[in-house]
Amino acid sequence: MKIPFLNLKEINQPYEEQIEAALANVVQSGWYLQGRENELFEKKLGDKIACSNIIGTGNGLDALRLIFKAYLQLGLLKEGDEVIVPANTYIASILAISDNQLKPVLAEPERLSYNIDPRQIEAKLSERTKAILVVHLYGQVCDMNAIKSIARQNQLLVIEDNAQAIGAEWEGVKTGRLGDAAAFSFYPGKNIGALGDAGAVSTNDQQLADTIRALANYGSSEKYINQFKGLNSRLDEVQAAILNVKLDYLDELTMKRREMAKRYNSEIINPHIILPVMPHDEKKHAWHLYVIRSKHRDDLKKHLEEKGIGTMIHYPIPPHQQEAYKELNHLSFPVTEEIHNTILSIPLHQCLSEQDVRYVIESINCFKPNLI
Repeated sequence: MKIPFLNLKEINQPYEEQIEAALANVVQSGWYLQGRENELFEKKLGDKIACSNIIGTGNGLDALRLIFKAYLQLGLLKEGDEVIVPANTYIASILAISDNQLKPVLAEPERLSYNIDPRQIEAKLSERTKAILVVHLYGQVCDMNAIKSIARQNQLLVIEDNAQAIGAEWEGVKTGRLGDAAAFSFYPGKNIGALGDAGAVSTNDQQLADTIRALANYGSSEKYINQFKGLNSRLDEVQAAILNVKLDYLDELTMKRREMAKRYNSEIINPHIILPVMPHDEKKHAWHLYVIRSKHRDDLKKHLEEKGIGTMIHYPIPPHQQEAYKELNHLSFPVTEEIHNTILSIPLHQCLSEQDVRYVIESINCFKPNLI
């Protein structure tokens, strides 16, 4: 059998006719930026997460960058302020902080959930700490009660990197509405993906929303009048139209992911494999990725490849060991480093058949590491 980690053509095939019709409407409209499709998308996503302001952006990284940039413009942050962020996140989370001349302060994750450890947040607090950037990694919501308690006690902003957890919630509140502002990514491989780059910001803070919308449009809220030194990061009508089609299927697709994750968790029984935590409340996980761990990760990856099963590593090198952040290379984060050295993502998406899932489970269960 051949089971690729992800086949985007196959993922999008069920919506092909709807997407083609939506694209035709965009072409025929003659309006390709900041038009009806973008307005509809912002309303749809806002209704989905019960948030009053959605701003479409060019991509998920820009969504994060714009949040920090807006807080700087509003005077709630200033250059040099510290932002606590998980050490094991994708580098985009760190880039958004440093790009705004803010200082990323890395904190270790919990070993089982992979999400930032609230105790480590407390350990990293200083007089310069002004915000916490939480990352709902792999689709699982962070411990928001503990994090928001820390934020309240220390008057900190809470910003969500919600690139992987659309559709998840914490105690009845959807991700994207758990902090002061949140960034979404609709990169093609996400649970809801565009056919190119796309992102969004969500916030219930009207002043912040207005500032972000202007910053994303060259710093302008009125044509040719520029309040800020802004960016050009707008969600185009083509990607908005595609997302409008696919957002209608979010709940259905999330349920399929959860059912597959349950099967993996109940039927993978290899003693050399550590499975991800299954939250007591299934709504706390959107299962963007199903990430297992093994001390024999490289042998396991090779074994699955020989079985025709595609895998990926999210992520092989933590940010503090990247050349781009040489100033952080001297730091040591043992939990983060152990996670990055042992994790392996296996296929989990709506196009997997019953036979595919069973084959992945059987292939993992028959794995025996080379112990020589």
